[in-house]
Amino acid sequence: MPDTPAAEVDVGEDLVRRLLVDQHPDLARLPLRPKSNGWDNTVWRLGDHLAVRLPRRTVAARLVEKEQRWLPTLAERVGAVSDVVLPVPVRVGRPAAGYPWPWSVVPWVAGRSAATVAPAARTGLADAVAVVVRALHVPAPPDAPDNPVRSMPLAGRDDAVRGRLAAASLPRRDEVGALWGELSTTSPWEGPATWIHGDLHPHNLVVDDDGALAAVIDFGDLTAGDPATDLATAWMTFDAVGRARFRTLLANRYDEATWRRAKGWALSIATAMVVMSDDDEVIRAIGRHTLDEVLGDE
Repeated sequence: MPDTPAAEVDVGEDLVRRLLVDQHPDLARLPLRPKSNGWDNTVWRLGDHLAVRLPRRTVAARLVEKEQRWLPTLAERVGAVSDVVLPVPVRVGRPAAGYPWPWSVVPWVAGRSAATVAPAARTGLADAVAVVVRALHVPAPPDAPDNPVRSMPLAGRDDAVRGRLAAASLPRRDEVGALWGELSTTSPWEGPATWIHGDLHPHNLVVDDDGALAAVIDFGDLTAGDPATDLATAWMTFDAVGRARFRTLLANRYDEATWRRAKGWALSIATAMVVMSDDDEVIRAIGRHTLDEVLGDE
């Protein structure tokens, strides 16, 4: 996560409007407003209830196709047990008008990132996040999408984490290195590969005006693997009180080795957030919080 890469295609209002006119003319007259220009995608709000999500570089196009293919299935599972929304595309778009990739029209979920809420105030999210995790963590089919980072065993992240330990910007490097040495050797997951969100941190959780969980977003890292990858959110999203609540809700689902790997995944992801997110203070703040929670938990 170094500086946000430059867009390979300039996605302006005129282009978005032309794509809508060409493929979804019934939506083309709705107002368009730019909302975000992230690492992989740009998002335009469309009217009051929709958004247009378009890849801004080639590597992200595969992620959009993944969401179009699999989110309806996962949303059905989550929707059976929760009111939490997943951003299932309501319309899909194809390359046209000089734009080279697939794109989506998705629901607009009112609310704000849980990363804007103080960690101590996120305890109330523990129940809803636990329900979503339980719904997602079922064996994935053989054709589930691959993710070369998040689907690998925890020990496979050793070179990357040790490379980041040399960064001057990483706080408490000696403590991080010692703990990583312990956690990374935890026995691997031996169960079936389950669905995992792959990036379950507070900036991908949307809360409503009452502070309740409204949506889980950004399934670009969706894959099959060790459920511990998602359980890292225990340290990334919560403080000690919220984490205890979250773990209690899932106590009969995962063994202690899985929670140890989850702590290792939290450490791995946090070091990347702190060292490599030079231009994103929100992500850096999540990384620093996670390091403090993981180290404090020892």
